[in-house]
Amino acid sequence: MSKPQVPAAHNVLRILSLLSTTDAPISATRIQRELGLPRSTTYHMLRELEDSGFVVHLEEAGTYGLGLAAYRMAQAYTTQQPLVRLATKPLARIAGLAGGSAHLTRLAGSEIVYLHEVRAPGAVSLVTEVGVRLPALSTASGRIMLAHLPEAERRAVFTSSGERGRYSEVREQLSAYRRQGWAGECEEVSRGQESVAVAVLDHLSRPAAALAATFAVGRVDKQLLLDALADASEHLREQFFGNAVE
Repeated sequence: MSKPQVPAAHNVLRILSLLSTTDAPISATRIQRELGLPRSTTYHMLRELEDSGFVVHLEEAGTYGLGLAAYRMAQAYTTQQPLVRLATKPLARIAGLAGGSAHLTRLAGSEIVYLHEVRAPGAVSLVTEVGVRLPALSTASGRIMLAHLPEAERRAVFTSSGERGRYSEVREQLSAYRRQGWAGECEEVSRGQESVAVAVLDHLSRPAAALAATFAVGRVDKQLLLDALADASEHLREQFFGNAVE
């Protein structure tokens, strides 16, 4: 077996994998012994993981377990994968209506991440492939998800992204997107293309994801497309999250 090209990253993943397979927090000595790591390396990596929230140190017991950041990552996976499966057929129908592409995205801080894309036959290739990240404010999907965040969280997103000064500029526009139920952009991501998007809200009316369609500027009945996106969003919400909390 060839040696990993980035041994530090490899060993960090080994520590997380080990902690994920244990029923209870374990000591640094056991981690060191089971993974065959130097003592100093083990403690250094555990400190880094603790600082980033992926590991929690139980000082009284002298043991380590998975932290909140690790659980959040797992929760994101268990949410997005079923959403991708449920969204595939609706996205195919929407892509056909648009004569372009349809996407499923989620919010990741001040960016969006593309989880799934379906293209109609002959549709142009875009930058919106699975795994691609784009600034949330530049996209229809990001705008509508930001619009559905609580005020404090929305402000925090702008602060952490270094765009705190822009918040006052877009605050009213985001509120307008929330009221109308959809957001759009025109040629801000791809020349000659525009997009519209709606949010997929969870049982707490928070944005779990967004559905969007991208198409040639002025070539589609936008209202027809918005109706299809809204229907698909509501279907996903009912299938995945059940009834919303009033």
